[in-house]
Amino acid sequence: MKIETVEQLREVVGHPNPATEQKKSSGLTTDAIEFIGKSPLLLLATASETGAMDVSPKGDEPGFVQIDEQNNLLIPDRRGNRLVDGHINILQNPAVGLIFIVPNTRETLRVNGSAELLADEPLQKAMSNQNHPAVLITRVHVRECFFHCGKALIRSHLWQPDTWPDKARVSFGRQYVERSGADAALAEVIDANIELDYRDNL
Repeated sequence: MKIETVEQLREVVGHPNPATEQKKSSGLTTDAIEFIGKSPLLLLATASETGAMDVSPKGDEPGFVQIDEQNNLLIPDRRGNRLVDGHINILQNPAVGLIFIVPNTRETLRVNGSAELLADEPLQKAMSNQNHPAVLITRVHVRECFFHCGKALIRSHLWQPDTWPDKARVSFGRQYVERSGADAALAEVIDANIELDYRDNL
């Protein structure tokens, strides 16, 4: 059966405990601010004006996301591939969703709100990493904030090293060669350049 209505959905999954609904806050709580200060990684979801979705990871030292006097999130943008799919989405549709992750913590923090892009030189310098100013700043006006229980991370065994697979590498070079029909030797050159970029341009 294809589920097409909220009523059908509720018949399958049931209704949340009233206490669960109460965990949602309209702004950042003290616990949320503390969690964000410990988080080295977040996932930022955006959507274009037509509804096309994008999710982008943002990572740096814990505390890289700052909070301004109005309790807005300030997310520095670092040097990357310049595709800026998520940034273009924000220009078209400011609605965003974020998940903050803290290593070895089962719970995650979910934040929903509206975003805008800032080119503010003093702020970009203040949010530098390795002496490189932020390329730009994403400011998120928080509409909703709540902690998500740890069941997904428990089931995934994410923080259990003994369950991890062997270390692997994604070959962008091989993928490029397969798509473009270029000489296979180019794959190693591309992958070597990416490793240098990882080393020198974080």
